[in-house]
Amino acid sequence: MSSITSEVALDLFPFLQVYKDGTLKRLAGVEIVPPGLDPETNVLSKDILILPKTGVSARIYRPNLVTEPQKLPLVVYFHGGAFCAASPASLEYHTSLNKLVAEANIIALSVDYRLVPEHPLPTAYEDSWAALQWVASHKEENGNHEAWIKDYVELDEVFLTGDSSGANIAHHLALRIKESNLSYKMKIAGIGMIHPYFWGTNPIGSEVTDQFRKELVDKWWLYVCPSDKGCDDPLINPFVDGSSDLANLACDRILVIVAEKDILRDRGKLYYDKLVKSGWKGKAEFMETEGEDHVFHIFHPDCAKAKSLIQRLASFFKM
Repeated sequence: MSSITSEVALDLFPFLQVYKDGTLKRLAGVEIVPPGLDPETNVLSKDILILPKTGVSARIYRPNLVTEPQKLPLVVYFHGGAFCAASPASLEYHTSLNKLVAEANIIALSVDYRLVPEHPLPTAYEDSWAALQWVASHKEENGNHEAWIKDYVELDEVFLTGDSSGANIAHHLALRIKESNLSYKMKIAGIGMIHPYFWGTNPIGSEVTDQFRKELVDKWWLYVCPSDKGCDDPLINPFVDGSSDLANLACDRILVIVAEKDILRDRGKLYYDKLVKSGWKGKAEFMETEGEDHVFHIFHPDCAKAKSLIQRLASFFKM
């Protein structure tokens, strides 16, 4: 790489760097691992193509020991990475999903939605929506069916779950379901939102004093969604004009999980507070992990607080 092209035009720490010649280097989620049997958790996984037209795939997980008459909840999982990094094959996400499946005794489908900048928003949302439609198609007699879903999944117990930008995706899908015919095909039992990626132009809470991280998150969003609405685009700020009413979320239960030291913490708490007051008819739950930062459970999966988070999610799926 020449000295000119090696100059960084934009440093989107900790996700990627964009060079002056337009090339980019991803920094997060780049260590990938194959699917298969995980000896630590006894969870089996495989990669599947779910949308041949666009090439969107997923990694599906199940407990290794499951009898066919047994029907398990399905968790459709959307990974984080600010819409521009990571994948289901990233080491950290693969490890986390194995642990979640083992703890909760579920089937999990981790969606490999396409990333910015190669695929500008709203591609990630559209890929995720198409994946959800594909899941719902398993109630039909014919189609591109996956045996693990057909044989082991209770399609009236589907949960949407994600961390960071993945939690943002889950939120928007649950609103979209209400306006579509998908609600007639598949029941969304609940949403697990881990450290949800919501934002806004005007700072709240710790954002007021933490100018460095406020500007960092501003930069992330303005890169992946360079709209004239900036950080008050309804995709990232669910409370501005033009956003859908939270009362329209198509599920019965929502668990919002935040971390005390996370710059996104106050947005997650605001989401929970607004949800409770919105007139939404479901049950809202809230969990805060003290002393931890954003998606700590992904990077430190064996620490006591990460295990506690996974256990709380697992109990949410079982209730």
